[in-house]
Order: sequence, then C-alpha cells, then structure tokens
Amino acid sequence: QARLVESGGGSVQVGGSLRLTCAATSRLWYMAWFRQAPGKEREGVASWSTSVNTATYAEPVRGRFTISQDDAGTTLYLQMDTLKPEDTAMYYCAAQTSATYLPQERRLRSSEYNVWGQGTQVIVSA
Repeated sequence: QARLVESGGGSVQVGGSLRLTCAATSRLWYMAWFRQAPGKEREGVASWSTSVNTATYAEPVRGRFTISQDDAGTTLYLQMDTLKPEDTAMYYCAAQTSATYLPQERRLRSSEYNVWGQGTQVIVSA
C-alpha cells in the first residue's frame, strides 16, 4: 500500500502564495488534493491523472491553483496563488491505487480514493 506525506502548508496573508507537496512511496495512477475547513465537508480541489498528465480543478480554485507532478511521478504539487480567506482549510493528498479507469467527472470525489496523507494546514488571513 502506498503512503502519502504532505508538506508546505502555513499561514499567509490574502493574495499570498503557497506550494504544497505530496510525497508518495510509489507511482500511482490517480492523485488529488482535497481540503476541509472547520464545520464543512471535505471537498475536492484538484486531481491529476499521472498517465496522461490531465488536471481537473474545482471551480473555486480554477485560475488560481495549479497541480503538477515531478518527472519520477512520485511527487505531487499544488501551487496556490492569489489566496483568499475561504481557502483556509486542512489540505489532504489522496491517491487511488487501482488501475481501473476513473472518469474525470468522478476525480474530485473523496470516495474514489483509498490512500490519504495526514494533511497540511493552510491559513489565509485578511
């Protein structure tokens, strides 16, 4: 079973930037970033198909966040720019270990992923 470790979280001012990193112990087919704010349900942020380098973004972060992967395919990044207070949340890296095709319309659903990191906190202050 693969293991994921997130890092790069912190506290920033509105309009600032952060770069999150997810280190995996092995190459995986589908990976994604999720976030959960206090009192709210977990929501998908961005997903990545490692085989075809295809990204999917949630509407609230489109144009501000960028997901990417290193050449080895074991490190996932989330570049977050123009941060807003509503971006404040615990951010989690997730992966699907199955080789079964995952349609794009399902790649931001937490139920599709079976491996999760411990999370990294992001706080955006006004």
